[in-house]
Amino acid sequence: MIRSAVTISLVEEARGGPFVFWHDLPAACRRAAELGFDAVEVFPPSAEAVADSPLKSLLSEHNLKLAAVGSGAGWVKHKLTLTSGDPAIRAKARDFVKSIIDVAGGLGAPAIIGSMQGRHGDGVSRDAALGYLCEALEELGSHAANYGVPLLYEPLNRYETNLLTTIEQSLAVFGKLSTRNVKLLCDLFHMNIEEANLATALRTAGPAVGHVHFVDSNRRPAGLGHIDYAPIVAALRDIGYAGYLSAEAFPYPDPDAAAVQTVRTFRTITA
Repeated sequence: MIRSAVTISLVEEARGGPFVFWHDLPAACRRAAELGFDAVEVFPPSAEAVADSPLKSLLSEHNLKLAAVGSGAGWVKHKLTLTSGDPAIRAKARDFVKSIIDVAGGLGAPAIIGSMQGRHGDGVSRDAALGYLCEALEELGSHAANYGVPLLYEPLNRYETNLLTTIEQSLAVFGKLSTRNVKLLCDLFHMNIEEANLATALRTAGPAVGHVHFVDSNRRPAGLGHIDYAPIVAALRDIGYAGYLSAEAFPYPDPDAAAVQTVRTFRTITA
C-alpha cells in the first residue's frame, strides 16, 4: 500500500525552499498526525540536530513513521559536495552523509543524497565527477546496509545539476556499483522537466524506486499544477511500490494549506 508523508525543514539556510513545514518540529509532527499523514520526512542542519531533538518521542507520540532524512544541509549550509575537485571536501561530504545515515538508520529510515551530489565543472570533468559520485554511492550505500535501509539517490533537473538528470542515466550508474543498496528517489517535479513520460520512466525504474517526492509541475502541492497523477499511481502499483508519496513542495499558499491540499490529493488519487 502506498503511504503518505510530508516534509519538515529545520535548515534556516534553506528557507524559501520546497518544504511544507518549517522549523517547529513538535508542531509539524502534531499537525501531520492530525491531517492523517503516515510519516514525516525531515531535513536537518546536521545529524546532531536530529540526535538532540525529540524526534523519536514525537514519532511515537503521534504514531508517525520517519520516511527519510535529507542531507541537503551538507550543501546549502556547509558547501560540501561528493564531486568536489578537492579530495578533502569530498571526504568531509561523505562523512556528513554517513552521519545522516547513522541517525536516520537508527530510526529505521533511509538518508537522501540530492543537492550534495554536486556537478562537474570548475576543473572537474564529467567523467571525473561521475567517478567520484560512484565512489561515494558505493561507500555510502554499503554503510546504509548496516542499518537495513537503502541509500536514496535523487536525480535532479538540469538547472540544479549537470550530472544525472534522468532515471535511465541513474540506472546506468547504479549498474556499475557492486552494492545493490542504492535506490532512486523519484521527484515528480524534476521528472516533469526531464522525463518524456513520468509513468513510463517509473516502470523502467521498477524495483529501483525507493521513494517518491509528491509535488506538482510548478513545485506547488499536488493538485495545484498540471501533472496527471492517475498514470503515475498506476505505474507505481504495477511495479509493486509500497513506499511513500512524500510532499516536498512549496508551502503554498502557507504550510497548513499546502499540507491539507496534499492530503486531499493523495486520498483522491490512491482511493
